[in-house]
Amino acid sequence: MATDVKQVPEQPVEKSTEERVVDSARDFWGKNNKVITSVVVGLVVVIGGYFAYKTFFKAPAEAKAAEAIWKAEDYFRQDSFNLALNGDGVNIGFVKASSKFSGTKAGNLATFYAGASYIQLGDYNNAIKFLKDFSTDQEAVKLRATGLLGDAYAELGKKEEAIDYYKKAGTLSEKDDVNSPEYLFRAAMLNQQLGKNKEAIELLHTIKDKYPQSQRAFEVDKYLGKLGDLN
Repeated sequence: MATDVKQVPEQPVEKSTEERVVDSARDFWGKNNKVITSVVVGLVVVIGGYFAYKTFFKAPAEAKAAEAIWKAEDYFRQDSFNLALNGDGVNIGFVKASSKFSGTKAGNLATFYAGASYIQLGDYNNAIKFLKDFSTDQEAVKLRATGLLGDAYAELGKKEEAIDYYKKAGTLSEKDDVNSPEYLFRAAMLNQQLGKNKEAIELLHTIKDKYPQSQRAFEVDKYLGKLGDLN
């Protein structure tokens, strides 16, 4: 009599970690492939559009703006500030370039030059208007523009505003031992005129301590003496 052999069910083969990862990834892709594809295509379009903008629009605009202001810069160097501002009938000046090429580096530079030109012509309100519209990450140029704003406010008799800009200009670059002490000195003198001797003394001591080799530092003791500070 045959003995029944009991069938032992096959044990499932446990998948390896690598196989489980592959299966999970395949399942994820099956469920989300459309979304992933759309995102990738979108990124390609955005990145491609950015480089196309830089190559075919931004770069030519920058070149055109730089070419447009070269003559105005030449007039500025010659101290022909009216021509630098308004052009000569053939070449445009800084005022028009600032507006026409807004958003370009050359257009921004034209804004600075316009403000500086108006300072030279004694039109301080327009100088302030343009210099406030100017922006830069270049420390030396930012210092100069800020100092010019101080000059414009000082010429208009707005001493408090002038002091603020002179102090800001004087602290933008500690390495600048020419312009920084000069603007701090101007702020000190305006404080003295306003009767704010304590503030003036503090600024003069800052010049003496931080810029001992500067021209203004050699004059500080004389002004400190006038203010009653003999230390």
